[in-house]
Amino acid sequence: LPILFPQQSGLYEYKIFGGLADCPPKLCADVYMDLDFRKQWDQYVKELYEKTYDGEEVIYWEVKYPFPLSNRDYVYVRERREMDVDGRKIWVVLAQSVSVPQCPEKPGIIRVKSYKQSLAIESDGKAGSKVYMYYFDNPGGMIPSWLVNWAAKSGVPAFLKDIQKACLNYSKRT
Repeated sequence: LPILFPQQSGLYEYKIFGGLADCPPKLCADVYMDLDFRKQWDQYVKELYEKTYDGEEVIYWEVKYPFPLSNRDYVYVRERREMDVDGRKIWVVLAQSVSVPQCPEKPGIIRVKSYKQSLAIESDGKAGSKVYMYYFDNPGGMIPSWLVNWAAKSGVPAFLKDIQKACLNYSKRT
């Protein structure tokens, strides 16, 4: 996407390939879609809920950022599909930011106006899942390089561990 996001913008797109042992793909997709459960396992969630505006399901998500940075919030829509691709069952979740007048910006929180995510989950052939995620957002403001480096090096792997743990706890709940 060099035209939309030139390199000099300093913005990053993330592509993640990973495996979640002992987390079947349907369970993984269920956990990912369950916003109430996410509030329990994702330490960075400050506020998260889904509301209907003009017939469209919209998600509001406020993310905790480390001091002294301001929290960020997202307003987005998402869709989940189960697909059959050449006999392979793949769960796909697509999300994209939207502008909703009924959900105005809050003082002291930076609104992430440009956010896009694609997630694909399939069986690893055993009891777990293979996961592919594409993620882009423009967090606004000045994000220090130490935080960008932490996200790439530690934050993403930690998120995969957290969702794997959440899958195991979710199956105990149901």
